Amino acid sequence: MQDRVNHAPGIPVDANARRAALSPMLPGLPGLPGWRAGLREHLHSWPWLPWRPRCQGCGERCHGERDLCPACEAALPRIHAACATCGLPMPSPAMAAMAAGADPRHAAHARCAECRRAPPPLDRVVVPFLYASPLDRWVPRFKFHHDLAAGRLLSQLMLEACATAPRPDALVPVPLHRARLRRRGYDQALELAKPLARALALPLRTDLLRRVRATSAQSSLHAGERHRNLQGAFALARRAHRHPLPTHVALIDDVMTTGATLHAAAHALRAAGVARVDAWACARTP
Repeated sequence: MQDRVNHAPGIPVDANARRAALSPMLPGLPGLPGWRAGLREHLHSWPWLPWRPRCQGCGERCHGERDLCPACEAALPRIHAACATCGLPMPSPAMAAMAAGADPRHAAHARCAECRRAPPPLDRVVVPFLYASPLDRWVPRFKFHHDLAAGRLLSQLMLEACATAPRPDALVPVPLHRARLRRRGYDQALELAKPLARALALPLRTDLLRRVRATSAQSSLHAGERHRNLQGAFALARRAHRHPLPTHVALIDDVMTTGATLHAAAHALRAAGVARVDAWACARTP
């Protein structure tokens, strides 16, 4: 009984013994804490390996945790100050707060004039980058061309900003309609959300929201058409009540343009009883 307690559930004693014997030879072996990072670091110590990751920006070989070299990371189009509820860039945190009539010490909560006039259904928007080069290449490659390595990098870049955001009870990826999911083969919002949920130790609730209406592609529509296109597109999933409804969720999507998709999803969640809905996306169109 003592041997069973001392070993991880579902892993036979002999497997643990083999793993312990091999771990000095291969740091970060699966099953040990941080094994992915350890294995990656170990492989990076062999510069001659042909499969070492290359920078998604310039193509040079990388040495860090991301497929991004320091020069390309430093050149990313970061948003340093933004409206708290729509994510649009603002001049500076302090100026944004003063323009909103708020204390500059609360600059992170400053809202733009439009959001003060007509508050959106989102309590907080976290979008760390502008949709500009190189993100305007990475996102389409990930979204439309099955480049999951680009998606992994986008999720890693989101993590820095999301880790300091108000902590939700769960993450909710914006779902695709089943017809589009069949054509594409994967849901890009879910692929972004899975690493975030693991890194932040948050529940991933794919059972809360469903897309009940197939809509035209948002990229082909103007701002007003985008909002009309998404009206009634989302509803609470039938299986959502199998588990308690979270009071605070963060919607996950790749790009925020007019906010029509995220607003429609937020309205559906609020109508079902979710008290607070935030949105986390990788990039914001200016």
